[in-house]
Amino acid sequence: MVANQRSRIVEAIADVSSVVGYAAMSVEDIIATAGISRRSFYDYYSSKEDGFVQAYDNISGRVLTAVREAYEEADGFAARIEAAIDALLRFFAQNPDYAEMCLVQVMSAGPDAVALRDKTLQQLTELIVAAADRELPKRGRPPELIAEGIIGGIYEILYARVIRGRIDQLPDLLPDLAYSALLPYLGATEAANEQRRLRRRAGRSA
Repeated sequence: MVANQRSRIVEAIADVSSVVGYAAMSVEDIIATAGISRRSFYDYYSSKEDGFVQAYDNISGRVLTAVREAYEEADGFAARIEAAIDALLRFFAQNPDYAEMCLVQVMSAGPDAVALRDKTLQQLTELIVAAADRELPKRGRPPELIAEGIIGGIYEILYARVIRGRIDQLPDLLPDLAYSALLPYLGATEAANEQRRLRRRAGRSA
């Protein structure tokens, strides 16, 4: 019962915040959408902000799980990075409420929410660094700051697409995002080869 109620609240927060925005969202909106009492909400959360932060933590955990599973199933640096980016894009494309919540509304939800967002970006950054450590020679490898820039850049691009209402098109970004992520590590020729391969694959599956 408790797990079911909390799950409904998480979904309600994602739903409401994606429609009206975090600033306009109220506890009344959340409980009406979740179909629970006000008392039940306050049994789990101290405020709207607390509810949003915990809901974000729940959903970002699912994002990271999907990305890590795809990453671990792949073999080789390029394949791991491509699989991770693809999983990220597809997760948000398939869950537009989560995309709006995690990429846009989180920035208005207070310092705790933003800190969790930053933690999520850091965990994604660490996947790139770990793949480089595992798959690439140490000599000539770019500094870890490059991986941080790659993930930050991807999030900014996704943010812009969500703002424009183009969430369903996120998977189409894979070839170009993969190129940008691979370029500092593998060089222009190999990154371009992967970009072309991914574009051909997308064409065949279209």
